[in-house]
Amino acid sequence: METAIEVYNDVEMRSPETQPIKRRKKKSMVWEHFTIATVEPDLRRAFCKGCNQSFAYSNGTKVAGTSHLKRHIAKGTCPALVHAHAQENENNTTTPTPYTPKGDYTPRRRYRTQSNSAYVSIDQEKCRHQIAKMIILHDYPLHMVEHPGFASFVESLQPRFDSVSFNNVQGDCVATYLAEKQNVIKSLQLIPGRICLTLDFWTSKLTLGYVFVTGHFIDSDWKIQRKLLNVLMESYPESDEALSNAVANCVSEWGLEGKLFSVAFNHSASKAAVEKIRPQICIKNPGILDGQLVIGNCVARTFSGLAKEVLEKGKDVINKIRDSVKHVKTSENHEDRFVELKEQLQVPSDKVLSLDDQTQWNTTYKMLVAASELKEVFYCLETSDPDYKHPPLADNWRQVEALCTFLKPLYEAASTLQSTENPSAVTFFHEVWKTQSDLSRAIGGEDPYVAGIAKTMKEKVDKYWRDCSLVLAMAVVMDPRFKMKLVEFSFSKIFGEDAGKNIKTVDDGIHELFSEYMAVLLPLNPASDGGKADGLSDFDTYIMETTGQNLKSELDQYLDETLLPRVQEFDVLDWWKQNKLKFPTLSKMARDILSVPVSAAAFVDHVFDMEPREMDEYKTSLRPETVEALICAREWLLESGGASSSSSSAAAVKAEA
Repeated sequence: METAIEVYNDVEMRSPETQPIKRRKKKSMVWEHFTIATVEPDLRRAFCKGCNQSFAYSNGTKVAGTSHLKRHIAKGTCPALVHAHAQENENNTTTPTPYTPKGDYTPRRRYRTQSNSAYVSIDQEKCRHQIAKMIILHDYPLHMVEHPGFASFVESLQPRFDSVSFNNVQGDCVATYLAEKQNVIKSLQLIPGRICLTLDFWTSKLTLGYVFVTGHFIDSDWKIQRKLLNVLMESYPESDEALSNAVANCVSEWGLEGKLFSVAFNHSASKAAVEKIRPQICIKNPGILDGQLVIGNCVARTFSGLAKEVLEKGKDVINKIRDSVKHVKTSENHEDRFVELKEQLQVPSDKVLSLDDQTQWNTTYKMLVAASELKEVFYCLETSDPDYKHPPLADNWRQVEALCTFLKPLYEAASTLQSTENPSAVTFFHEVWKTQSDLSRAIGGEDPYVAGIAKTMKEKVDKYWRDCSLVLAMAVVMDPRFKMKLVEFSFSKIFGEDAGKNIKTVDDGIHELFSEYMAVLLPLNPASDGGKADGLSDFDTYIMETTGQNLKSELDQYLDETLLPRVQEFDVLDWWKQNKLKFPTLSKMARDILSVPVSAAAFVDHVFDMEPREMDEYKTSLRPETVEALICAREWLLESGGASSSSSSAAAVKAEA
């Protein structure tokens, strides 16, 4: 068998009579891997040096070219080359590299590329970590890895990937959760102040309860942060100990003893249940108003409860409106006719009719608003469409407008919870105060229908004020645009003759809390702050002893200063950040007060729920620890962009577990 060079030399030495054609020296790098042999007269074939596979080369004077030879090398289909590369990777202590032939063997074909992916070294651990992260992020069932369709799909991508079982992927998901948990632990250790907890209670069809425990705090840069900390299963959700157990478990697991400032929840709890939560604050966290900062109802649940009362009072007329919308939306002919009438009447409305989701009260409100704005079209539809049965009467439309009047402020306030990243208690002090004032006026109105709804709503608002007015008012006092002045003004409108007593309660509470912060204030020590000791620690002690009474007036000094202008874009946290040296103790107290959350909803898209959320049947079939790992890890991954932990860290955590 001749080599390419021998063929060349042989041709050159022939006489002109025997040399049919002069051949140039073969310069392509492909001939490093091929030889040429004559298999029949006037028929030559190229043979691969590695696998001895033959390819067409020439037939008479017709030469086949080298493109097909290049593909044999470039695609990595030569077993000898692939085997040699695999042995090289085994002997290589560095990261294995994919097989790449030497030289330029890329076929010059347009619109098509060749892939070496089939020969890329596979990392089984990394692939399993990515599957676990995919399941967590997209809330897929763990059992999907055992579904035949998924197994076939993975095999088509990478036949060498080892199949995983339910137990495998469950362990991988828990490992991912534990790796992400380390990041959360580090962030909690850096909290400069205290932490507030919210408890969002979910139900299930198995009569089990699930408590979502979320921590709220202000970080060292004076930014409000929230972290979902636990999803705890409660076997007896109706017991008085259910909520207090959740708080105790969270405090113990995350090392929050001495750091807890307030607790808020959205579960209808008995007085005994609330009293069992209170010691979690005042016993393990002395100096926090004797556990008074337990908020029995979050503002989102309060607004949903008010909306529910409105919808219950107007359920008959709402059903009529809903049936009218169904008539239009469930028939293409009816909807076309409705659009025609709307254009004829030139109704100036950009509202689009849509049926409501009765589990989300904001959708019912939007349906009523749109229908009310299009009532003239419904009047015309009544006379032109014989299929339109039982249309709303004029009095019904008046009732719809009254319902929308009550629902509008609730909708706008709750939308703030959903649209604002960190809504402040100051904002909702205004919203609740305004709602109560409006309801008081509506009760005294002449319309008995409106007055009846207003009376029922006001009872709920009054209860919310009794539970939360102290916390909301303290947050207002920490806003230099309002301080005690807004509390005095609003309470005089709300409580009338009892205003003085309620104002004094807030004033006494804020001073008592400040005194308690002063009591735990340690002497200034530059070395403790990471600075260089200057030998004046005794002087610091002397200052504390001789001017202690003056330091206690720090709060009064703040309250006596002139109110700041009420600019719309004012950042109250940034103001305290800039003034923390001027008010060293008060700024610490302000940090904790302003971190108190106004909503206990675990997720912002749940603020319009009519009823507590229900855990799906699949998750209730899993172990409680797995449920917690899946839900918490998903939130943490989404917060960090989905890529905060590496596969190696998850593998390490799994190995330790």
